[in-house]
Amino acid sequence: MAKESMKARERKRIRMAARYADKRAALRKAAKEGDWDAMLALQRVPRNSMKIRVHNRCQITGRPRGYIRQFGISRVTFREMASAGLIPGITKASW
Repeated sequence: MAKESMKARERKRIRMAARYADKRAALRKAAKEGDWDAMLALQRVPRNSMKIRVHNRCQITGRPRGYIRQFGISRVTFREMASAGLIPGITKASW
């Protein structure tokens, strides 16, 4: 199923971003100082190890769009859960 493969790809990107974060930061610092070798080494680091490549996805459905960062879910899931009374402090009139 495509949805599971997309979730797996996102998990892989998160792991790669965590693994290469220190190395990428050191290389970026050296490249800003004018180190040409560091700039070339930074280009050899995998692209998916960049933090910017990680997408926010709903923890329940995996939906990438309409993500509400405070709750970690999409707007559709938020509405369903709020209507069912599963989110404390949220009433139909409050959104």
